[in-house]
Amino acid sequence: MPSLSVDPTTVWIFDLDNTLYPAKSNLFAKVSRRMTSFIMDRFDLEQEDARTLQRRLFREYGTTLRGLMDEHGVDPVIFLDHVHDIDLSDLSPAPVLDRAIRALPGRKLIYTNGSVPHAERITEKLGIAGHFEAVFDIVAADFVPKPDPKPYDVMLAKHGVDPARAIMIEDSAANLRPAADLGMTTVWLKSDIDWAKPKDGADDHIHHTVEDLAEWLDRLVA
Repeated sequence: MPSLSVDPTTVWIFDLDNTLYPAKSNLFAKVSRRMTSFIMDRFDLEQEDARTLQRRLFREYGTTLRGLMDEHGVDPVIFLDHVHDIDLSDLSPAPVLDRAIRALPGRKLIYTNGSVPHAERITEKLGIAGHFEAVFDIVAADFVPKPDPKPYDVMLAKHGVDPARAIMIEDSAANLRPAADLGMTTVWLKSDIDWAKPKDGADDHIHHTVEDLAEWLDRLVA
């Protein structure tokens, strides 16, 4: 199992949703409901039928957006603007996470299937926005979502990242497989969500598992 190299040459790659903020915040549930409402309006569907389509596209394409683009020609910018227009009042500043990420040596990036504006709103609300040099989002990935391996290569090349010096942190176990294959050290933020867990016990690509990101990082830099 690769050890964690915590020094100025380390590149920390953080997922956004359900990772930098806890899943219990239910922000992603709000995004999901906005996706459902978009599909209802676009295809004149009842809520349950819209949710059925939403879930199928997510399973088959990695994101609902990719499925809507490929099957129905949906404009991704219009979709992203709609689904990320959520209320953040339930999200509180995260002083422990702020302190820990600030103290981490090395570079820090965000890699998300969401958008840059969504990431900026979230990190501003958490009080951690100033710690990241860049956000590699679904637009930069040409709307190809994790865990498709192609955008991982694009992200590494765009930001000059040596995968052997990179640590990727994700709540979705599947999204860590391409990272491990490229030689990154992987950290799974343990999730109770079924689709985020390792499939069929296949977890050889997960090098470290943590329960609470802020507490773990705080201990790591203490």
